[in-house]
Amino acid sequence: MTPSPDLITIGIMARLSGLTPGALRFYGDCRLLVPAMVDPVTGYRYYTVDQRERAVTIRQLRELDVPLEDVGRILDGDAESGAALLDEHVAELHRRAERATRLASAVKSRLTALAAPPAVAVPGRLLADTVESVLPSIAMDPKIPCLTGILVEVDAGAVVLTATNRYRLTTSSVTAAARTGDPFRTVADSSALRGTATSLREHENVGLALDDSGALTLTGADGERHSCPAVEGTFPDYRSMLAALTPPVTRVIAHRDALAGAVRDAAAGTIDLRVRATALTVGHGRHDRVLPADVTGADLDLAFDRDGLGAALDTAVGPEVLLDIASYDRPVVIRSAAAGDLTTLAMPLRREERP
Repeated sequence: MTPSPDLITIGIMARLSGLTPGALRFYGDCRLLVPAMVDPVTGYRYYTVDQRERAVTIRQLRELDVPLEDVGRILDGDAESGAALLDEHVAELHRRAERATRLASAVKSRLTALAAPPAVAVPGRLLADTVESVLPSIAMDPKIPCLTGILVEVDAGAVVLTATNRYRLTTSSVTAAARTGDPFRTVADSSALRGTATSLREHENVGLALDDSGALTLTGADGERHSCPAVEGTFPDYRSMLAALTPPVTRVIAHRDALAGAVRDAAAGTIDLRVRATALTVGHGRHDRVLPADVTGADLDLAFDRDGLGAALDTAVGPEVLLDIASYDRPVVIRSAAAGDLTTLAMPLRREERP
């Protein structure tokens, strides 16, 4: 059979449409692009020039990963329904791309964690407890950004967390389960650390490291990763502050919940803390609370801002709290019997500061 001069070969159609001859044969067999004529002897396929537009559209739809069934519906239906099908397909492509981006990010995080082991790993539950114990001492004033964060130090096989608002200071450490990298320190965003506390408890160990931006990264054993941005500014030299503390003249051991409750129940403002041989008296002079206590040393009268002292006591853990007092105008050291290295400094009000 001699083809009409108006027909073109499959090779020419391939060049005009951008489809391979194999693809044209496939779409012909699928009834998406049926040749205008097939030579019954040779099997050669011929097309009309007008079929080029349909061939190009098929190629473009397949480049968008449109399923064959939908390609036929788009080509053979009306323009409005075809456009709606195409819009729906493109929206699904966007959703897949977003999922792919999230998955790729998670995989890259895991690869990074494997390629660069964290500088230190600590028990997740203990790290979460330590974060929560120092949080009451962070500053709320954005004018001093570094005091709104938590100083994180990794050295000598331990992670030390410290927070201060200039009137209180709390520091505590967690012994490392493993350490592979160099020591580091950063002031981490306290809100980000607070937000990770629940997640940290789910991991036996959590790795800590710094990324290229200086942010603290926390990585669980399963690769789950949290980033805590660094806070600008220079954190105070709290170690020098602790080293310069005057030795205590009075030591008090009291029931933590009883003391914290008495402070909370007092009226807002300045409250007195009077230390005597066997008791602590908390209040404003009226409706005082007298609490039994184990006191060693001299009698002392101190004054505190109620909320400040309450927040300092909130950092303590365990049934008892220990107060080391040097003077009525020097920082009081608050320690917990259940966590010996958990230390908080609470600054009394000077006499001239009292109303």
